[in-house]
Amino acid sequence: MFRIDQQPVALTRDLEALTVPAGIPQVLPKGSIVQITQAMGGSFTVYFEGNLYRVAGRDADALGQEEVGLPELPPDATDANVEDLIWDQMRTVYDPEIPINIVDLGLVYECRIERVPGTDLRSVYIQMTVTAPGCGMGQVLVEDVRQKVKLIPTVQNVEVDLVFDPPWNQSMMSEAALLQAGLL
Repeated sequence: MFRIDQQPVALTRDLEALTVPAGIPQVLPKGSIVQITQAMGGSFTVYFEGNLYRVAGRDADALGQEEVGLPELPPDATDANVEDLIWDQMRTVYDPEIPINIVDLGLVYECRIERVPGTDLRSVYIQMTVTAPGCGMGQVLVEDVRQKVKLIPTVQNVEVDLVFDPPWNQSMMSEAALLQAGLL
């Protein structure tokens, strides 16, 4: 997890961001003063002029933050090691409005890993949802999952499908997520 600055941050360069929850691209100009409200899993949520924006981890430098390192596997990694790392990577994807990862929120419905024939490479299929069907951040979260899982050594292909059946509800949250959200 990144350190969250308690003081406002001046952007060191123009910054591409997405409005939350609509997911509309916006450029925040260099020198703008923003407040980092969430910095988890390598992405950021910032408050600027009355709105929330999601900032990708690759743009951490514009906020005076450091990027998260790449995931690593041991040289003799088993399929179980790869699967564990995939779930760990998905736990670094956070809903930009709720400071809880998508795995604990219960948004990941399926994760299937298959070997690419004749190689040590793997293909990964993930099925996930969002907390509300009208959420404009759905495709942003899908792409975040795709990119983070693709960083794993030996993962060649990643397919992530966004589905709405069954509809998400709070009963899908882990006990830790319920506690964190104050629902237990």
